[in-house]
Amino acid sequence: MSSMHYKGYTARIQFDEGDGIFWGKVLGLPATTSISFEGETVAQLTQDFHNAVDFYVADCAKSGKKALKPASGKLMLRVAPEVHSAALIAAQAHGQSLNQWAAKVLQEAAQV
Repeated sequence: MSSMHYKGYTARIQFDEGDGIFWGKVLGLPATTSISFEGETVAQLTQDFHNAVDFYVADCAKSGKKALKPASGKLMLRVAPEVHSAALIAAQAHGQSLNQWAAKVLQEAAQV
């Protein structure tokens, strides 16, 4: 996946061969919020990405809303009880809390 980053926002980039344009969409936002952009060149794509994020942040400020960031750092998961138990055992085997262990596993899996 090709991606771009700006002001804490990450976007997935794709190329539309039929239209001959690059386009992108900011990831990690709630389904009710969408930020997309496009460009015929990488420079245009980058500029439109920056403009789209800047517009979104300014529009939120103008309307008194808080601009949503892609993630808060709080994560609640629902998993099968046997997965929960196995994860707890793995965490304890590593001398960590389940939260510490899961954060490390997720970080490694996301390649951050």
